[in-house]
Amino acid sequence: MTLRFESLTGASIAPVIEGVAALRIAVFREWPYLYEGDLAYERSYLRAYQDSARAVVVAAWDGATLVGASTGLPLAEADGEFAAAFAGSPLDMAAIFYCAESVLLPAYRGQGAGHRFFDLREGHARAHGFTHTAFCSVIRPDDHPARPAQYRPLDGFWRARGYAPCPGIVAQFTWRDLGESTDSPKPLQFWSRTL
Repeated sequence: MTLRFESLTGASIAPVIEGVAALRIAVFREWPYLYEGDLAYERSYLRAYQDSARAVVVAAWDGATLVGASTGLPLAEADGEFAAAFAGSPLDMAAIFYCAESVLLPAYRGQGAGHRFFDLREGHARAHGFTHTAFCSVIRPDDHPARPAQYRPLDGFWRARGYAPCPGIVAQFTWRDLGESTDSPKPLQFWSRTL
């Protein structure tokens, strides 16, 4: 399968919002996110990318079908919970581009899309004068009952791209896990690198 990647900004993001929302719900149902999903929330969340002059959505296409997406925007424009994690940190929030998420349907994994997503977001960040990129990953206990026996964390992939965990920079973000009746806060560890 040959994927085509397209970096979208501003108004060009609008046509893919529904598709990216559906991808986020489908992929984030998997471990370690276990996200119940809410389409109305997803639409609202993704509009922030369309409204930001420096945000990007990298779309991955198989022909005319959207099969993956990766997003990013200035950390200062991200949800307040993420910015709050940097309070008291020596890192300059204004210099950080937040690589929010990468979602890809299972059939397309293992073909280099993860690298392409990072390459395009990091290139976008450099073009806009950012000196650092960062993302966060959900922290789940090793003995969590929903953890698949064959699960392999992406830490090695991230480290190979030059990222490292930011000591003490952990965000708290709330969502509803599969099978839960209410939302609950989850810790997310920030990772960063210098561009």
